Amino acid sequence: MAKQIVIVGGGAGGLELATKLGNKFKNNASVDVLLLDRYPFHIWKPLYHEVATGSLDVDMDGVDFRAHASNNHFEFQLGELSGLDRENKKVQLEAITSKTGEQIVPPREIEYDYLVLAIGSITNDFGTPGVKEHCLTLDTTKQAEKFHQKILNEFLKIKVSRENDPLKIAIVGAGATGVELSAELYKVTDLLRVYGFKNVNRNSIEVTIIEASDRILGALPERISDSASKILTDLGVELKTKTMVKQVMEDGVLINDDQKLDADITVWCAGVKGADVLKNIGGLETNRANQIIVNAYMQSEEDEAIFALGDCASFQQKDGSFVPPRAQSAHQMAKTVSQNLENIITGKPLVEFEYKDKGSLVSFADYTSVGFLSSMTNKKVFVEGSIARHLYVSLYRLHQAALHGYLKMFLLMLVGRINRRLRPLLKLH
Repeated sequence: MAKQIVIVGGGAGGLELATKLGNKFKNNASVDVLLLDRYPFHIWKPLYHEVATGSLDVDMDGVDFRAHASNNHFEFQLGELSGLDRENKKVQLEAITSKTGEQIVPPREIEYDYLVLAIGSITNDFGTPGVKEHCLTLDTTKQAEKFHQKILNEFLKIKVSRENDPLKIAIVGAGATGVELSAELYKVTDLLRVYGFKNVNRNSIEVTIIEASDRILGALPERISDSASKILTDLGVELKTKTMVKQVMEDGVLINDDQKLDADITVWCAGVKGADVLKNIGGLETNRANQIIVNAYMQSEEDEAIFALGDCASFQQKDGSFVPPRAQSAHQMAKTVSQNLENIITGKPLVEFEYKDKGSLVSFADYTSVGFLSSMTNKKVFVEGSIARHLYVSLYRLHQAALHGYLKMFLLMLVGRINRRLRPLLKLH
């Protein structure tokens, strides 16, 4: 009977892993690879802010899991993780329902020989009152599309009413997602004028970023933070650092000293954690952020048949630090897990995971980009402007190459350039 490798989660790491394994074992009838995800398509998570503003169309730019599985010799099934039966080696999945609530597929179980958990992360609200009720998040493409529809409706109100009151948007959290989203919002105001929103301009929005620490992009070098602060303030963004959010309300947020900051839309981008379903799932050890504790081979501490990677894995490096939740981390982890699963099946020794920080880049829509690259000697090389912008785009191209190969990646790049001439620059519905 064939060994069943089950991968839960089709994000950057999970889909790359399924692709690698599917092609690696395509001629081996003794190994089956199955990918599970609650959505039928994949969008690279670092681009969710572009989905939110309409710069990216999930229907046109997403990777269809079923088509990709067929092309890369693995199976895909729709399903959302609900539990884990380690004793019987079964993954438990939620029922699949229609938009009207009709049950299409009842709750079910999937058997595995080797399991990889790669379901990414969700926003961490840190227990702040009102976040769940009144905040938008960008955890999923569905949430990003909800944000997109919301801002389109608000700009339509401005167009029809011809009022001058700006749309007030509060972004809580000044990590890469919050910073990149704020710049994309100004790009939207620039583009909407082209499509008949004559009275919409940069003065039509007031974007405020609220950050608890003393600077934005706190995980990156101070030089990048300073450069990013200047870019955003020049665009019109108000930066409120050293500011705690005490409560979120329907029409704003309460900050330091119970001061109220009015907001028509509040977006929560402050920190991430593993999904609640992962907390001690199947008796596996997890940390306070619901991440699965993994060993040097990316296996869970309690069960060698279970691996975890990406944002839902907690990997402590030799210097005591933890691998950060980034796309490059998931990419590198997927490579190690793929090698170790092949080694287990072929009876070879496992390899240890070693994270290599290749740098970070932050994009400010089409305006500019800043960041740093790590040299061979681990020296940080700072980049900005058009060079940084091209490097930022190249990260997505490398992800496409990992999924499709370089030939198809170049074809997709060509199609993308053609579509920029043929399609609207902004999704308008």
